[in-house]
Amino acid sequence: MTSLRLPLLEPHRAALETCVYCPKLSRAACPVSSVEASETVTPWGKMSLAYFAARGDVPVDTAHAAPAWACTSCYACREACDHKNEVAPALLDARAEMMDLGAAPPAAKAVVDRWPARQVALAAAVAALETDGVAATGREPAAVLVGCGYVERSPDVAKDALRAAAFLLDRPVRPVRACCGLPLLYAGDRRGFADAVRVLAREVASAPAFVAVDPGCARALLVEAPRVGVEVAKPEIFVDLAARSLDRLKPIENSGPVRYHDPCQLGRGLGRYDEPRAVLGRITGVAPEGFLRERAQGECSGGGGLLPATRPESSRAIADARIAEHRERGGGTLVTACASSLHRFRTRGENAEDIVSMIARAIP
Repeated sequence: MTSLRLPLLEPHRAALETCVYCPKLSRAACPVSSVEASETVTPWGKMSLAYFAARGDVPVDTAHAAPAWACTSCYACREACDHKNEVAPALLDARAEMMDLGAAPPAAKAVVDRWPARQVALAAAVAALETDGVAATGREPAAVLVGCGYVERSPDVAKDALRAAAFLLDRPVRPVRACCGLPLLYAGDRRGFADAVRVLAREVASAPAFVAVDPGCARALLVEAPRVGVEVAKPEIFVDLAARSLDRLKPIENSGPVRYHDPCQLGRGLGRYDEPRAVLGRITGVAPEGFLRERAQGECSGGGGLLPATRPESSRAIADARIAEHRERGGGTLVTACASSLHRFRTRGENAEDIVSMIARAIP
């Protein structure tokens, strides 16, 4: 059997070949191909181009590489696939090969180029959270990885996360200053991602407890870091921490119904469907409203996989469709549990709320 010319794709050979010869059974599951109406960016199209590039059948250039970034890493195609093919990890490795060969989209390259400056800004933003009086003294604090998306774009939620984590853990907390590196992985900088995880691993190694708030960060450490050969302490997922402390949360007042959006990284990525619903049911007094398709078949918000940077119009269209369904079904408060989804909904005009802030309001 001929070896593939892009070695990172060799472990994905079976999935690639299965996709190439598939009659596009998962085409309707992909949020990107649905809004672009393009066969090229269906799961079949993206995997086919990656496979053909790996075999040397098409050139590795920006035109043939671009479809690899037409993916939000939402895992919806995996759920629609009879073989449960892992398309997203294969495309992440395709991105890494394309980046190394100089064929990545300019927006992806920009993420890598801006990374050092972004880390300086992130450290300053995390330091501001600490000086706001969130960090406590006394017992050794637990490490809380809030997530760049919350810290940079929703600092109110970041503060709520630290306050809620301290209450649920019954100990002081400190925000982790290092980034998990997930944007680098999405961009195609596999080595940069591994280096970022190593920095974070050193920072949290001695912490008595370690919690990850953003599910994208949690999955990066629990799934993607081992996949690239980096060891790091396993964080407890914030929503798990809240779900096992339901009796400590008080009911809160909320005007109108609450509708829950399953974030792809928390739901299909980490298998957490019941936990956030149990939390919302406890603190609102009723089970949250839903969508036509939810849980494992839930629709994407368009905020993941670097799509807002590489294909901004598609990202906006995906979010708009989710918001439109929310409003058609009666509206109310749209709640999610993911910094990317929260930011995507808010920037598209929906006054969405994060489950983190609702938990913080439910602290006695």
